[in-house]
Amino acid sequence: MKLRFGVIAGIFLAIFCLYPQMKMLYLRGDAWNGHYAYNDIDEVAYASYVRALIDGRPRRNDPYSGVDDKPGEPQPESLFSIQFAAPFLVAYPARWLGVGAPWAMTISGAAAGFLTAVAAFWLIFTFSRNNWFALAGSLVVLAGGAVFAGEGAALEVFFEGFSYPYFPGFRRYIPAMAMAAVFLFFAAVVRLLSPSSINGDRDQAAGPELSRKLRLVLIVAAAPAFSFCVFSYFYIWTTAAAWLGTLFVLWLVVRPAGFKSDLMILASIGVGCLLSMIPYAFLLSNRSQTMDDVQLLVHTHAPDIWRMPEYISTVCILLLVVAAANKIVSVRDKKFLVALSFSVVPLIVFNQQVVTGRSLQPIHYQVFVGNYVAGLGLVVSIAVLFGRLLWSRARWMNAASAALAAVAVFWGLVECHYTVRVLDEANEERDLALPVARRLEELATGETDPHRQTILAYDMIQSDDLPTVAPQNVLWARHQHVFAGLSWQQSKERYYQYLHYSNVDEKGLDWLLKNDFVSQIALFGWGRHTDRLSFDAKPLTYGEIAQEVARFKAFREGFDRAQAASPLISYVVINDEMNVDTSSLERWYEMDAGEHIGKYTVHRVRLR
Repeated sequence: MKLRFGVIAGIFLAIFCLYPQMKMLYLRGDAWNGHYAYNDIDEVAYASYVRALIDGRPRRNDPYSGVDDKPGEPQPESLFSIQFAAPFLVAYPARWLGVGAPWAMTISGAAAGFLTAVAAFWLIFTFSRNNWFALAGSLVVLAGGAVFAGEGAALEVFFEGFSYPYFPGFRRYIPAMAMAAVFLFFAAVVRLLSPSSINGDRDQAAGPELSRKLRLVLIVAAAPAFSFCVFSYFYIWTTAAAWLGTLFVLWLVVRPAGFKSDLMILASIGVGCLLSMIPYAFLLSNRSQTMDDVQLLVHTHAPDIWRMPEYISTVCILLLVVAAANKIVSVRDKKFLVALSFSVVPLIVFNQQVVTGRSLQPIHYQVFVGNYVAGLGLVVSIAVLFGRLLWSRARWMNAASAALAAVAVFWGLVECHYTVRVLDEANEERDLALPVARRLEELATGETDPHRQTILAYDMIQSDDLPTVAPQNVLWARHQHVFAGLSWQQSKERYYQYLHYSNVDEKGLDWLLKNDFVSQIALFGWGRHTDRLSFDAKPLTYGEIAQEVARFKAFREGFDRAQAASPLISYVVINDEMNVDTSSLERWYEMDAGEHIGKYTVHRVRLR
């Protein structure tokens, strides 16, 4: 194996991951204020959590409400405090190096892309023993992630759809950091199994035998890689577990050469993986009720068979079965079994609810991991079926692999161009608002507990993004409910306050709940505005809207000074281009003349 080919693949993936940042620099030019460009709107919550960790706040913190875990006031677990491995890996080096959250997000994305591509190259090389094919295969799997999910630029280029999302597996830092770990896990396990050649005999195509020392190193490396996935992203570790279990069953049933020693290896890795589930289960048992509300767990036994990764997996399985039936490959060949395991896994993760009766937002399997495993299954199946040609290293085969790599790079750039532009305007607005966050950071200097100071930002994009840099909490933000600092009811009441201070009345809320998905999420949670997230999605009814409007009316009519003081607002940020009416706010708060920063004005306020 020539590692430089893997490094080349890694460099291309790092460039793809940096493309949004390069696009922001191009658009902003000399006016760039230093913000990172997000490639998914959920990244603001991840960045805010990283900022809190950089500041030295505890694992169980809520950057949006300012509520942290402390003696006498323990906080429940949230998605972030349970999935802490990836943000810790980003935040602590950033703290040691004096790097802020914006740069930490940018660097971590590029690093994750690079490491994932190198691990994918190593894995595919184990099958093909061909550097050029492994280079091409790693680029196809990772640059084609959106295609394998049935989403991305292809929907706009070839159809009349919408180009989104951008490189879904590299949303920073979840699942991006876990992507590198899971591909390392795959590669280590596959290498440990020492796949034989196509005809079942050991030869140069199988690669060198592993030394006992190296075998031990790989076993020791596999379990921590899995554990990192467990404490980073649910959908990735469950996919990895399904794959390891599938391998074990296939080895038991087919019994390839050396299966006893292989089963011992798989069992050893399995035990190591299970050990990480003990603390994970403990953390999960202490989760907040809000977490359950957000996750949309559905009880169903209905199969889920109409997804792009499953179509790809089915094709791969059919190809492998036909090849085996025609004696092109032996069913007892280890490479055949490993390729089959990758091809089967997407079908398992999308349909495990047939047995368990529980479905948890399967769309995340489709765009964040199942698609990549399906793509990997396709590439390694090709490596198995055309193994002799790949192992021969014929010039024409290397040239074909190089051409395939070039096509994958070209398509990666197409994905970048079409999908990044969707968020161009939002990224420019976030960068324009960054000086405001920095000024608020300066104002927090010397405060005893700046995290408990509250900011009312009328601009929703800004309020969602402020905690990435400013230490204060915000009255309301779109991603506020994904943390555990507030109960679901408290989060709703904060949104009521935001609407009240924005002079939105009952008629206004009625319109919002019928036309604005942000309001629907804020008051009814995820899954009511779209059927994308859940089997059991139900659109809002007029009756539900009327009841919510009536509750808001009662809230406005009963609003008093005590409610205005909970939380107590310290700063108000106004986008001067929004023509904000602050009359409702000024009934309860006195505002100073304000400090103008670009197109924003920052007011200090005091409760009347």
